[in-house]
Amino acid sequence: MRAFDLTAPATVAEALDPSGTFLAGGTTLVDLMKLDVLTPQRVLDINGLPLRGIDTGDGLRIGALERMADIAAHPGVYPAISRALLLSASQQLRNMASIGGNLMQRTRCTYFRDVTTPCNRREPGSGCPALDGANRMHAVLGTSDRCVATHPSDVAVALVAFDAEVRLAGPDGERTVRLTDFYRTPGDTPHVEHDLRPGELITEVVVPRLDWATRSTYVKVRDRQSYEFALCSAAVALDVRDGVVADARVAAGGVATVPWRLTAVEAALRGKPATEESFTAAAALATDGARPLPENAFKLSLLPRTIVRALLEVTEGSR
Repeated sequence: MRAFDLTAPATVAEALDPSGTFLAGGTTLVDLMKLDVLTPQRVLDINGLPLRGIDTGDGLRIGALERMADIAAHPGVYPAISRALLLSASQQLRNMASIGGNLMQRTRCTYFRDVTTPCNRREPGSGCPALDGANRMHAVLGTSDRCVATHPSDVAVALVAFDAEVRLAGPDGERTVRLTDFYRTPGDTPHVEHDLRPGELITEVVVPRLDWATRSTYVKVRDRQSYEFALCSAAVALDVRDGVVADARVAAGGVATVPWRLTAVEAALRGKPATEESFTAAAALATDGARPLPENAFKLSLLPRTIVRALLEVTEGSR
């Protein structure tokens, strides 16, 4: 562990220091500091800031420091969001990790976390060993020749499906960004992972009201039942009227470099019967533009099957 300065700002304004690194639950930052992947000179403990609270009065508003376990257990949280949180990590980590920190967590790519290997995210221009190396867990969507690492968050997938926004506070004031716009695919700059500017802090997550989001779920496929990141996941919500899909929300995780909204699948579902046949036809569009690697081509068939499974789950007993 390298030496660093630790301070605890008393107000949000005091925390907006471009030279500092924020510490909330610490479930990602501390690990990466131990590995020398991150070596901040100044760490800002923000746990004393007034960034808590869950409001389900009109949509959903979540303070950035709310713990994952508390959000998952809160009545009125959409089922897909709650389930995505419950399927994340372990109970101990869910009790510690904040929603803001979860959205900001870094990829679990083994090359990123191993400072003895090159990594374009960690050291721009050094290379991406995953392209020709161990890439079973890596992305098939949103990739580039410089990075194929997946985004690790489960709940971000559900939030993207519901058009969530993040409220940001920074030295230049406050702003709101849609989560789909907040994350950046790697392109030629894989080290630029999001739209957060120096000194900016996530203060709140806002999910618009969607009455039919009560019919939603999150399905996660992984190598073991607990404490494992997704090989593939799907967050879905359906508005079914008289056996026909009036509207749909679909997003995928574990297969892309960012939480991946599947608007083509959504469009293909609208106006179709809520049947397995319709679900299968729509889900087949999920892999459009995919670029599989030698060890992860199985995700091209796993992703549509995962989406169909999720769609069947939310319509069980109502078709």
